[in-house]
Amino acid sequence: MKMKITKISKVFIMAFAIALASCSSDDNVVDPGPDAVDPTCTDGIKNGDETGIDCGGSCTACEEEPTENTTLNGTLTEDRTLDASKTYTLDKSFSVEAGATLTIPAGTTINALVETGDETSTYIVVQKGGKIDIQGSAAAPVTMQSSGGNSGDWGGLVLLGDATTTEGIDATAEVGDFKYGGSTDNDNSGSISYLIIKHAGAQIDAESQYNGLTLYAVGSETTIENVAMIDGDDDGVEFFGGTVSASNLYFENNQDDSIDWTEGWNGTVTDAYIIHTEEGFSTALEGDKANGNPMFVNLTAISSVDGTALQFKATSGATITNLYLEGYATLIDMKDDGPLANVQIDGADATVEGPYTSGTKVDIAKFDWVNSDTVVEPQSITLTGTITSDMTLDAANEYILDKSLSIESGAKLTIPAGTTINALVETGDETSTYIVVQKGAQIDIQGTASAPVTLQSSGGESGDWGGLVLLGDATTTEGIDATAEVGNFKYGGSNDTDNSGSISYLIIKHAGAQIDAESQYNGLTLYAVGSETTIDNVAMIDGDDDGVEFFGGTVSASNLYFENNQDDSIDWTEGWNGTVTNAYISHTAEGFSTALEGDKANGNPKFVNLTAISSVDGTALQFKATSGATITNLYLEGYATLIDMKDNGPLANVQIDGADATVEGPYTSGTKVDLTTFDWAIN
Repeated sequence: MKMKITKISKVFIMAFAIALASCSSDDNVVDPGPDAVDPTCTDGIKNGDETGIDCGGSCTACEEEPTENTTLNGTLTEDRTLDASKTYTLDKSFSVEAGATLTIPAGTTINALVETGDETSTYIVVQKGGKIDIQGSAAAPVTMQSSGGNSGDWGGLVLLGDATTTEGIDATAEVGDFKYGGSTDNDNSGSISYLIIKHAGAQIDAESQYNGLTLYAVGSETTIENVAMIDGDDDGVEFFGGTVSASNLYFENNQDDSIDWTEGWNGTVTDAYIIHTEEGFSTALEGDKANGNPMFVNLTAISSVDGTALQFKATSGATITNLYLEGYATLIDMKDDGPLANVQIDGADATVEGPYTSGTKVDIAKFDWVNSDTVVEPQSITLTGTITSDMTLDAANEYILDKSLSIESGAKLTIPAGTTINALVETGDETSTYIVVQKGAQIDIQGTASAPVTLQSSGGESGDWGGLVLLGDATTTEGIDATAEVGNFKYGGSNDTDNSGSISYLIIKHAGAQIDAESQYNGLTLYAVGSETTIDNVAMIDGDDDGVEFFGGTVSASNLYFENNQDDSIDWTEGWNGTVTNAYISHTAEGFSTALEGDKANGNPKFVNLTAISSVDGTALQFKATSGATITNLYLEGYATLIDMKDNGPLANVQIDGADATVEGPYTSGTKVDLTTFDWAIN
């Protein structure tokens, strides 16, 4: 009998077969067990068809992360940290209230909107009891600037503290009528590091302006370092009382004062660099009202547009250590006739004459992180008068010598490698233009082979000026405190190891001017200079008198080059008894006197490796009176007269290569001094 399978039966059989197959054999399948839980929307795990944790898919829609508001305005009443990946817009004022801290990480930029009209209310203020933490770095400074990019667009950054001020407790600020001042001198308003503030200095009202950074009674526990205030229409920074200090501050073209203070501020600024390249500013530094005697350590201010450097109003003052001023028409202005003694500069009362160029410049490389493209052109600085404290020149500047420059006893003049000094040419037959290092003073010429120091005439002619004169305390046959033919200066003593300083890689050109009708200056003149003085690698070129002249003393010298000095290349008298090692003398112009001349008492100086060559005949070595010398390795070439005993002194006084001198010579057996030794001077 045939069995009839209905449609329903077919469905049942197929279902049974599928069930049988699925249960039949897969040993890798794990039975979930009776406690298995299906994926849920509440287990804190992204599972099932969820697109987020417990959201998306079969669960409810995921909530989007809230977007940070990048507009800064109003008040901040709880701690907030900005995001350096975002650019923030400052719209009107933004106030960090007492108890709150605003943290700004490295690389953050805040652009202040520009308001219409003559006044603005756009600024950031940290209230008394609030804090700011600016965490910039040299590689990623924090920047606060105007969206318009113009000076005076906005109000900058304002801090209000609880330190003392002459205005008392809870004084009212000219900004926003905010309260500041108290009795907590170690108050802490936070930390500021690597911050650039641009385009501030907008009008508060008809009477006053904001600054780049305004500090009202800010306390000493506040940290401020590496801050740049650029293109402000008022002050770069102003201190209203308080005790806060700051370091590494850079100011560029702030149109009122770069640094201003009042109300008895008594903190310290260390390493500040101020640049003025635009006209119309007020001062580099201005103090006002009560004298809290703030201190400035390492202050450099440079102007290419004249102006006033330091101004003090009322009874204000300051103590400044290592001050360097350059390019200002007015150095010190005691606006209300306050005493200059209130301003102590490098240990002495301020003087309106200055010149305040003896300090060491703050290293501009400290502020490379600012990335400023402002360049201060080298300044032309006049050297004249007296130097009574240590002074260091700057090789980047052009120096003009106008009449005499005298380094007084106890002072040192340092001239770095590459410096050039051009001596002005006087009219008439005599000159008073020279540099003199007095007895008890020192000079430190730090030239190098690649960057020698050059002292020369602005006119470029032989005999234009008086060269370099050193006066020492060593012995001379003229006795103690002899009178020099230059300036009636005193020289000579009993200290044969006296030290007048160090000279290295120096070129002297165009010297030998007339002192008077009877005498002339030399390139280098050494009066009773002692043996501790160092003279090495010096070139005397195109002088109208001697290249170098020794008046007594015990000083030695090495590596000397002489070219066309029209009297004697090396001259000595008064019993000089030092040593010259490696000297090269060249004569290619007619009319000179000698290569070497000794006079008067025989101190028996020594010459080791002496080469003198003439292409125009002349006399090589001349000895007057009873003078003499000991010469080792002498080479003479081209002279008509080799040895001239001018006053018939004994030839035995002149020992050449171990024997008495002879007029016949020929003195060509010595080894020439290597001329390439002086490539630094002649190439």
